[in-house]
Amino acid sequence: MNHFPRFIFLATFLIYLSHIALASIVSTGDYNKDFYVTYSPSHINTSADGRTRSLIFDKESGTEIASKDMYLFGQFDMKIKLIPGNSAGTVVAFYLASGQPNRDEVDFEFLGNVAGKPYTLQTNVYVDGFDDREQRINLWFDPTQDYHTYSILWNLHQIVFMVDWVPIRTYRNHADKGAKYPHWQPMELKVSIWNGEDWATDGGKTKIDWSKAPFVATLGNYKIDACVWKGNARFCRVESENHWWNKGQSSTLTWTQRRLFKWVRKYHLTYDYCMDNQRFQNNMPIECSLPKY
Repeated sequence: MNHFPRFIFLATFLIYLSHIALASIVSTGDYNKDFYVTYSPSHINTSADGRTRSLIFDKESGTEIASKDMYLFGQFDMKIKLIPGNSAGTVVAFYLASGQPNRDEVDFEFLGNVAGKPYTLQTNVYVDGFDDREQRINLWFDPTQDYHTYSILWNLHQIVFMVDWVPIRTYRNHADKGAKYPHWQPMELKVSIWNGEDWATDGGKTKIDWSKAPFVATLGNYKIDACVWKGNARFCRVESENHWWNKGQSSTLTWTQRRLFKWVRKYHLTYDYCMDNQRFQNNMPIECSLPKY
């Protein structure tokens, strides 16, 4: 049985309520106020109230938006409706990123597919400019039919990737054991749409069908509940009522979240770099042998 169990619906609702109770939101909910366009503003459409925004990709260009503030730790939620129909070769990314050259990055990448085949959701973590930490899952719903909430929790203890409050991946801070962890560089929140046909679908075998362009991904409500970077990392590392994400209850997955996490890995995981012995020639990254929560 790999359908969405009833216990998951109830569990995710309780997780959602707990996040509302803890919130110390720094975003306005208006894309015009919280984000700027990094390139190709002609490929952006924003609603009159600033609450929804469409990213457009065609033969001419893709586009990207980035938060006006940078952050060091917090939680970042965004509702996204992905490209419908034949989206093969396209990539929609929702991610945190620091500056170059030794960048840190925490990525959701939605890899398009031909009509009738499921999207692949790839996650990745860059630390000091190095990545090679990809995981992939198939979603348990059609992400083109409605908005779904994609979230990144990033704190001193762990990074948690969530889909509709279901934790699909963790990356723990095991720096004391020699594993790299992004903990000192502030990051922007970014969303982009672009050409990934060299690798995104069937390893690059299936290319973009330009007759289906333009390709449109739509962004809905979002929430940034994070420490705004003011130049002092110590301020963002303290535990306080406003910095709830650094407190004990967010240092690991709850019992309910662990059940959800195991369900995703059992039924929906399609690739995990920590299981790819051939790629790493049996010299696996150190975090692969360490606890996930």
